[in-house]
Amino acid sequence: MMRSLFSGVSGLKTHQTRMDVIGHNIANVNTVAYKSSSMTFAALMSQTTQKASGANASTGTGGVNPRQIGLGVKTSAINVNITGQGASQSTGNPFDIMITGENFFIVNNGSENYFTRDGSFYVDGAGNLAMTSIGYNVMGWQVDEETGAIKKDTVSALRIMNTANMSYPPEATTLGYMSGIIDKLDTDVTSDNGRVVNFKLYDSLGYSYTAKFVFKQSDTENDARNIYSLELDKITDADGNEVKMTDEQKKAVFGATQTQELAGKVNFGKGYKWNNDILTDADGNELANLANIKAGTDYTPTTPAGSGPLTAQQQLDNIAKAYGYEGSTEEFLNQIYQVSAADPVNGTAAVTCTIRDMIYGEMASDNATTAPTLASFVDATGADPTKDGSFDTIGRKFTGCTVTYDPANGKFQKVDGSGSSTEITLNLKGAGVGNGNFENIKIDMSGTTNVDNKGTSTIGATNGADDEFGTGSGRRNGAMIGLSVQQDGMIYASYDNGMTKLLGQIATAKFANASGLEKMADNLYAATLNSGQFDGIGVDITAEGDYMSTGQLEMSNVDLSSEFTEMITTQRGFQANSRIITVSDTLLEELTNLKR
Repeated sequence: MMRSLFSGVSGLKTHQTRMDVIGHNIANVNTVAYKSSSMTFAALMSQTTQKASGANASTGTGGVNPRQIGLGVKTSAINVNITGQGASQSTGNPFDIMITGENFFIVNNGSENYFTRDGSFYVDGAGNLAMTSIGYNVMGWQVDEETGAIKKDTVSALRIMNTANMSYPPEATTLGYMSGIIDKLDTDVTSDNGRVVNFKLYDSLGYSYTAKFVFKQSDTENDARNIYSLELDKITDADGNEVKMTDEQKKAVFGATQTQELAGKVNFGKGYKWNNDILTDADGNELANLANIKAGTDYTPTTPAGSGPLTAQQQLDNIAKAYGYEGSTEEFLNQIYQVSAADPVNGTAAVTCTIRDMIYGEMASDNATTAPTLASFVDATGADPTKDGSFDTIGRKFTGCTVTYDPANGKFQKVDGSGSSTEITLNLKGAGVGNGNFENIKIDMSGTTNVDNKGTSTIGATNGADDEFGTGSGRRNGAMIGLSVQQDGMIYASYDNGMTKLLGQIATAKFANASGLEKMADNLYAATLNSGQFDGIGVDITAEGDYMSTGQLEMSNVDLSSEFTEMITTQRGFQANSRIITVSDTLLEELTNLKR
């Protein structure tokens, strides 16, 4: 039998195999992350009819090459272009992930790890990140609960939407800072109401509150406009309701009682009159009785007849209103009046009292002089027009701290009465405010200045640390609103309270010889002895400069132009080998015809 006949048969078989490879490539031209294959040929064994001989020096003959007749062709190798990067296809799905580089995703069917470049993932009903096609779990590293960092240990399924991750717990505010300018010419700062600064805070249950601070400037007569009182007016909840604090709690929350030099005048309203202890308005209606205020009891006015009783606080409010301090009763009661000036010759200090002392009949600062009454500033006969009920004040008492700025450059200098040179402290937890759900809050003042800003102050307060986002700011309870995958495979959840949380990291595998991986169904690969084994831990994709891209999938790396060219050469090769068989058959036919 002719050798060429079998050579032709081997050629047909080998070209058919090559056509199978080409057909498989073209069939998978749109398969996600498919890696094309190519086939190489090798000559089959040869039949040696004469061995090679060397040159013979004694006879003078030369050497003869071996005489060999080839017996056909065989498949040398089928190689996979596994490192060839496919083009990217945008999908807009955040869980469609493409690997740039030579790494592989690690997936698991519940018992065995496989590897794939197909990054078409989704979150299943159990909250696991899984392959869209067959549901195999995507493997990665978990978050260390103690440190909050990724723990690169043996890979495990990434369950990113469990119950614990669906919400972010609330946290009480512990830090804050003030920044901006206090302009000494700002009329708000010099007014009776002062410059108001709101500070948002949270308790440990996530409820929001607003602390209302007030800045007031010291007396301008001595040009001490670089010194300001800082007071906590009140704390209100999200509905505007004031958090109840006793006077003792206020002192415990924010500094002790201090005095501030501030010259002013308390004006007695027109039409108001004092009849001994009883205050009346222009219509003769009785508004307050000092005797009842001192006793802390209600007072029932005789005029107008039948009017309801007035509580001690209502009477105090009416008095404050009569002197122009409507809505600012505490501010009115804390005004300081100088009973007598200091006597440097005798070495005696000035004697002072507050309006509160006047109303309650308390002693003045020397503990020997009784404070004058409010009625003592009124000349009931009208003979002395200077005694119209009004009087000058020299300062005020307040509960809070004093903020001082350097008069030379306007830079923040110190905080007095707060226990810190740069911080004020709201001792909310220590004072037991709000059922103990608050934490103590330290507010840094060093970012404020006292410079010219055309009469406008810009000072404001912000929760949290100045140099770190979110640190100590507090927050309400947050619900998950989104998931994102970073280039290094780290998965973050975002919450509607502004927080983010690291949920895990997608691990990857890298092999010494990726071409040695064994192709499985469903775009999977399995490790072999020639690919190198997977160590169970994996590698960070960014270790060698590679990365992941979300919203994209890797397309097949099949080159259709190349495949069609290979198809043509394969067709011609198959056609030529068929001719070998045809011609060989003709020769055999001629041989058999010799018998005739």
